[in-house]
Amino acid sequence: MTSDLFDAPELRQRWTEPLGPGAFVLRGFALDDEAALLSALDVVIAAAPLRHMVTPGGFEMSVAMTNCGRLGWVSDRRGYRYDEQDPLSGLAWPALPGVFLGLAARAASAAGFEGFQPDACLVNQYQPGTRLSLHQDRNERDYGAPIVSISLGLPAVFLFGGDERADKSLRVQLGHGDVVVWGGASRLRYHGVLPLKEGEHPVLGRRRINITLRLAG
Repeated sequence: MTSDLFDAPELRQRWTEPLGPGAFVLRGFALDDEAALLSALDVVIAAAPLRHMVTPGGFEMSVAMTNCGRLGWVSDRRGYRYDEQDPLSGLAWPALPGVFLGLAARAASAAGFEGFQPDACLVNQYQPGTRLSLHQDRNERDYGAPIVSISLGLPAVFLFGGDERADKSLRVQLGHGDVVVWGGASRLRYHGVLPLKEGEHPVLGRRRINITLRLAG
């Protein structure tokens, strides 16, 4: 199946695909909110532009990032952390859009996690060739809440590993509108994204946008 057929909203079926205990892909879950998500995304990026953060080791990340919500995830030579201010502007991060909050709460509930109220949202922009290496989300204060990750644009291969970096990873194809939720026993599993393949999405062009919501503070 071609990527455009895979991503055509009228052909996308909605179903839930388990990845492990407390971990699911909600296929097509975000499609009904596509227009509102993209409009809100434009507002966030206008207020806090995408940028390539630097790792503590001094390497520039290939994925462009920004944040919204009370807390934003940042990386620089001082380390990985959450901060209430955008280091580029010195201002508070843009507010979390209502459509992000509503979709995240519904997705978490569909995966068995009621009452999810994120206070941090990391936006990642991938272009062909960019990737995200295997990592754990460990900078949050409380691991009791799930992570909700929304995929828009070009398809990607999501790696969902185990509790150790060396554990074998599942390779999960994600398309436009898919939402991944993981928490509970799977909350600290390693995950990443393989290098994005060339392509042209009818709405987002040569881009994949990933919107990841967390309870960080």
